[in-house]
Order: sequence, then C-alpha cells, then structure tokens
Amino acid sequence: MLMLSAGAQETTIKGKVVDAVTYDNISGVQVSIENTSYQIITNATGDFEFSGEDLPFGNQVLHFSKNSYVELRLPVIIEEGIEKNLDLVLLQTDLNDEQLQISTISLSDDELNDDEANVDNIAGLLQASRDVFLNAAAFDFSQTFFRPRGYDSEHGKVLINGIEMNKIFTGRPQWSNWGGLNDVQRNQVFSMGLSPSEVSFGGLAGTTNIIMRASQYSRGGRISYAFANRSYNGRIMGSYSSGELSKGWAYSVSASRRFAEEAYNDGTLYDANAFYVSVEKKFNETHSLNFTGLYTPNIRGKSSPNTQEVIDLKGRRYNAYWGYQDGEIRNSRVREIKEPVLMLNHFWTISEKMEINNNLLFQFGKIGNSRIDYGGTRLVMLGDQESFVGGGANPDPTYYQKLPGYFLRFTDNPNFEAAFRARDDFVKNGQLDWAKLYEANQSAGYTIYALSEDRNDDKLISANSIISSELNANISLNSKLSFTSLNSHNFASVKDLLGGNGYLDVDFFAEGDAETSLGDRAQSDLQDPNRIVGVDEPYKYNFELKANTAEAFAQLQFNYSKTDFYAGVNLSQTTYQRNGLFQNGNYPENSLGESEKLQFTGFGVKAGGTYRLTGRHLFTINAAHLAKPPNLRNSFSNSRQNNETVLGLDTEKIYSADLSYRYRVPKLKARLTGYFTQINDATEISFYYADGLSGLGRTSTTAFVQEILTGIGKRHLGAEFGVESQVTTTIKLKAAAAVGQYTYSNNP
Repeated sequence: MLMLSAGAQETTIKGKVVDAVTYDNISGVQVSIENTSYQIITNATGDFEFSGEDLPFGNQVLHFSKNSYVELRLPVIIEEGIEKNLDLVLLQTDLNDEQLQISTISLSDDELNDDEANVDNIAGLLQASRDVFLNAAAFDFSQTFFRPRGYDSEHGKVLINGIEMNKIFTGRPQWSNWGGLNDVQRNQVFSMGLSPSEVSFGGLAGTTNIIMRASQYSRGGRISYAFANRSYNGRIMGSYSSGELSKGWAYSVSASRRFAEEAYNDGTLYDANAFYVSVEKKFNETHSLNFTGLYTPNIRGKSSPNTQEVIDLKGRRYNAYWGYQDGEIRNSRVREIKEPVLMLNHFWTISEKMEINNNLLFQFGKIGNSRIDYGGTRLVMLGDQESFVGGGANPDPTYYQKLPGYFLRFTDNPNFEAAFRARDDFVKNGQLDWAKLYEANQSAGYTIYALSEDRNDDKLISANSIISSELNANISLNSKLSFTSLNSHNFASVKDLLGGNGYLDVDFFAEGDAETSLGDRAQSDLQDPNRIVGVDEPYKYNFELKANTAEAFAQLQFNYSKTDFYAGVNLSQTTYQRNGLFQNGNYPENSLGESEKLQFTGFGVKAGGTYRLTGRHLFTINAAHLAKPPNLRNSFSNSRQNNETVLGLDTEKIYSADLSYRYRVPKLKARLTGYFTQINDATEISFYYADGLSGLGRTSTTAFVQEILTGIGKRHLGAEFGVESQVTTTIKLKAAAAVGQYTYSNNP
C-alpha cells in the first residue's frame, strides 16, 4: 500500500495555441524550449505538451513559430514535479506577411501585361518568407522588377496541391490562372533555390506549393475592399471556410472582382473576376478526397511600349493602342484569359510513417490577344494571273514615319516644316482613329482593316502520385511519378470586321517567283484558296501543338543534431509534335499534317546540406547538374507556317552551386550567400518585322524574321546579403543587398 501511494508527480508544461484575433486553434506551430533539444508541433486542436524527468528546470523561454504569424518568445518557470498549464497562448498575425500577400497579386498583374511575361518575378520572391533576404527583396526590390539571381521565371516551379502549374509552352507559371484569390492562397510551402521540396525536384529559382485543400482552412469568413492606381482601381474580395464539419466534410469558397475603366496607363481597361470552391470529405483516419475548382476570367487592355521621343511629346502614361469610338474608349490590344482549373486530390495515410497523395488535374480554355490587321485585299485577275490589291497604312499613331524625328533623320537636309506638322498633329490627336478604319472599309467596298485575335485554346491533363515516407527517426524519402499531356490549338481569328463584309484570307506580303505563282504563294490554306472569312473563323494560321511529359523524382533527406543533408534525382521523357491544319502557300510540302516527333530525355541530380556550428552559426551548401528539355516555344522555328524544327536542338545543360552563412540570435537574423550558375546549349527564338534591314532600302529588305539562336551559354554569378532586426515588438529594421553579373558566356 505504501509503494502504490508514493509515486512522484511528473514535470509537465502544456497549453493551447490560438489566433490572437479569432481565437481559432492553430495547428502546426513549432514550439521549442530555447537552447535545448526539446521541440514539438501543436496538434489539430492547437495543443502541445512537454513532460519528462529530464526537462530543464528554472527560468526558461518557450519559442513559438509558424508561417504567417509573428514569432513569440514566452518566459516560463519550470519546476520539478509540477504540472503547469499555460492555458491559451495567443499568436499575432504577421502584418508584414499580409502586405506581401497584397503585393503578390498586384505585382504579377502588372507584369502580365508583357505578352511573353519574361519579366515575371520568381514565385519565391512574391511570397512571404522567413528568409531574411527574400523577405526584404519581395516588398522592396520587386518594385523594379527584380529577379533574384537573374533567373527567368521558367526556372521556378509553382504547384497547387502538389500539381505543377508551369506552362509547357514557355515553362513559366501563368499567374492570372489563380489571380485574385489571395485569401485562399495563404497556405504555401516555399523551398528556396535548390533546397529540397517534398512535392517536386524543383528548379534553380525554388519551388512554391500552394495548398488549397478545404480542410486546411480555419473556420471563418473575410470581406475586404482595396483601391489602387496601378493595374486596377478597385478590388473587392470575400471568402468563407467551414472548418471540419460533422461526418468529415469541409468546404471553402472565395470570390473577387478587380476592375478599372482606365488604370494607370491611358486607355487600359481591367476586368477580372475570380471564383474558387473546394470541398473535402474525410472518410476515415486513412482516406480523404478533395475537389478544388478555380476560374479566374481576366480581360485587360495593354499599353504600348514608347520611345523617348513619344514620351517627351505625350507623357509617360500615353498609350497608342486606344482611341475613341462613339465617345467611348476602345483599346485595340486586349488580352483575354479564360482557363478554368479542376483538380481532384486523394490523401492516403498508410501508417504514421507513410503517406501517398494522388492528384488529377484538367485545365481547358482560351488565351486571346487582339490586334489590328491592316493587310486586307481584294482579288484582281490580270489575264490568267491572280493579283491582290489593297492593304492599308499602319494605323499606329506612333509608327516611326508619322513622328517628327523621321523628317529630321538626315542631318544634312532636315525637313523642319514636315517635322513641325507631324509634331503638331501627334500632340493634338495622337490616338487610334477608329472612325477612319470603318470609313476605309466602307469606301473600298472590301475589308482592309479588321480586329484580329491570336488564340491559344489548350486542353491539359496532368496526373501524379507523391509518396512520403519516414524510414527512421533521421531519414525520410520523398518520391513522385507524374504524367502530363497537352493539346494546344493555335490560330488567328477575326474578332471584328470593323464594318466590312468579310476578309480575304491571303498574305498581302507574299511574292511569287519562277516556280510558284503569287496566287498560290499568298494562300494561308491551299486547300481552300481565296476564301472569305467571317467573325470567329480561323485564318492566317491554324495548327495544333501536342506535348507529353513523363517524370520520376526521388529524394532522401537526413536530419541529425549537427547536420541536415539531402540528395535528389530526377528523370523525364518529353515529346513534342506539330500538326498543321492549313496548307500554307509558302511551304506547301511542309505545313499540312504532323511534323516529326521530337523526343528529349531530361535528368537532374542535386545534393546539399546544412552544418550547425552552433545554434547561432549555420553553413549551407547546394549543388546541382540538370539536363533540361527545351520549351515547346523554342522547338519549332516557325510553327505558324510550317513543321520545321530547330536544327541542332538539344537539352539545356545546367550547373549550379551556392554557399550560405546564416547568423541568428533572438533579435537578429542575417544571411550571406554566394552563387554560381552556368547554362549551356540554350535556345531562343525571336519573331519580328524588319523594315529597312541592312540599310539597303525599304523595298529589298522588308521581311518578317524568325531569329533562332542555338548553343547559347549563360553565366550567373553573384552574392546576396540580408539582415533583419526586431528592435522592439513594433519596430523591425531590414536591409538587403544583391550584387550579380548575368552574361552570355559565348557567341551563339
């Protein structure tokens, strides 16, 4: 009896972590006793508990940290044999994180005005991060379109629920496919640079996985309104999440609208809506099924790139793409994106040490870019020879022959009178004259001017299976199998005949020769010559691009008290093919039907680790060698007209390494990193119109050019430094610096 009643009470310290505003339970908070190895993660209800005879006694500090919340250091006294309940521990929302989330969508919208989006910020730059350099760079540097380490956005991977969202055509993420859904994109896992990710091998610029599962949102709603003078004037946004309901159900919905009749640049309309719904059913402790749907239709007017001469005459906000029609602003260059995303995610917990995540995605819809086509003609028969008469003047008010500088180009004989007249007309008018386009069509009796649209109608199916397993207390394994199939229909269509009756589908710039008559050479489709097209009918070009990619990825991570290190490998097989739907008159033998099938084998290996000299001094190294298949865009030399592939096309060879030193104490964090990247055998294709090429005269040197560079070498070398100090609970000081040199390392 004495033995049964004499048991000593165990030392325990416990509590519940909740949001300081909503008092919702916060799971996944890392709780540690500073300067010890004791560390725990709060459970689904926000509870944590330390217990044991070896707990450190006396004055201690508990440290609480989680993304999107301000870190908390809580002094406690741990007494031997005493159970201490801290009750509720309140975590404050990180307002800096809120600001970064606001800037994320705003920045990406601005940059998407570029057709090719080649200045898109890297995903990691746009996300809130605990990294001291990116934390400063995201909010401060990105105002100047800063790209960390000079990498193009195709080198950063963006995933939603474990499914890669980068476009196969360019390799870049299409941010507008999920723009305007800030409220439901706050659960993000970002792996910087080459550091390991559990869902992807990643790229040079890091990996961002946006988690949009219904069960991962706390119960509650939010409504907000914002106004700005940039991409849009106003934004209203609302969201609601149910939390976990009875019988294992959970749902989350969100909607927003961003709008501007005329944004910062003149004549730039903005009309964007966003809708999100996610429903999850937890069948038992082992299986859960989640459906997520996104639809973010976006329409915006573009702004023209202006020379200094134009800016001096009309100001920095001037936009040549618009003009008044019946008293209303009408922009001729409008970008329209309507691509719904549907995904199904299955989560299977086999055991405490193994999980399998199966994902399926279907995306479809259109991307359209409008422009004015001024090459409309009519057919004339000269004997038995066909000829095409017509074509209009370039309606762009900033066309170089309309500006005063054109008349002053000869310094020995400038035409000041003509320059003055051009200047006066441009300053007083200087906008697109829609009425003249309608008048020209009606006067000619056939369509000279039409509003055309370049279309990409894509259908994408992607499936993958991600396995995460804990081999023992120190070693974990992540692996993934994925398959993606794309069918992309590319064509031009007439969006508005501008008062005309039909458009003659021939190439006004074509020229006949001894072997081929002009009548044949000018045809967009020899199977249906001299056809008259109406609104929404394909013309000019019409083809399909098909791409299939299969990929396997495996990664081991090792975690010990002094060191963490990892090793990963990736293998992929990619095929591309073009299928011509028109028989082009310039390439009658090589435009209709399927091209040869291009096949590329890609691979990647990477490794790295962190050594903790002490808890305050850490050293990290990463290195990788990649063989990356070329993007679909850079594989066909002139896909709008023929099946020709780029000669000597090869995979890109990439070598990269970085070395970092981190210093961290309770009120100060700093990082210094040096990096080096070499990219070999890259390919780039540029398309442009050359007027007066080589200076030999307009007649003999006017051409549409496809400029192909192969065997390109690029070198990225530089250093990053960031420091952050929490001076008081309300004052934080940040500093960041980036020094880099990004060069072509050869003469391609």
